[in-house]
Amino acid sequence: MKTNQIFKHCLAFTVFLLALSVRGQGTFEYDQQSVSSDVLSGVVAGLQQYAVGQSFTPTLDSVGFIRLFIGDTVFTGSGATVYVNLRSDSITGPILASSDPVALPAGYTTPPLNFLFSTPVSVIPGVIYYFDVLEQAGDNHWGIFSDASYHYPGGTIFLNGVANPSWDLWFREGIVVPEPSSALLLLAGVGALAVFRRAKTKANPQ
Repeated sequence: MKTNQIFKHCLAFTVFLLALSVRGQGTFEYDQQSVSSDVLSGVVAGLQQYAVGQSFTPTLDSVGFIRLFIGDTVFTGSGATVYVNLRSDSITGPILASSDPVALPAGYTTPPLNFLFSTPVSVIPGVIYYFDVLEQAGDNHWGIFSDASYHYPGGTIFLNGVANPSWDLWFREGIVVPEPSSALLLLAGVGALAVFRRAKTKANPQ
């Protein structure tokens, strides 16, 4: 292969690696979800209620995030800061972990929000777990989308701490698969350039 062709391949590979390094922090892998579409329907359950949440049955052994549709029902006010508790045993049971809080501006409705746990939370596959959604601060007219048409088989919605088997929250949960670190990508890029230099030296010996 000619030197300029090798250079082009190495350069393209390096650019590809750099593009990967800035794509994001990871890929969201869904485990459980009440619906596979981002289309909303149903009604909004007010977060000012006691113990608003959902039960679910994971098949993976950890939970890295919970994704929800949360919106401002009045479109005015001061906004809100919201977080999620992951619990065992019941909707008011022991807290296994709390997500990082998410600050929402007044009027927010979409897109869905990812509530991330700082470290993956260990769970037992096939066992029912629960999460509830709370306002850390803000006004009291925020709600979370739910619907009677989702028919999620592994759990149900909870409103005021009471289960309603006919309804579910719009939710997704799963793990975050990390992307290669920038350092590793840079190292791979340096390796590609080294291959180019070696090929160039062989093509143009002293």
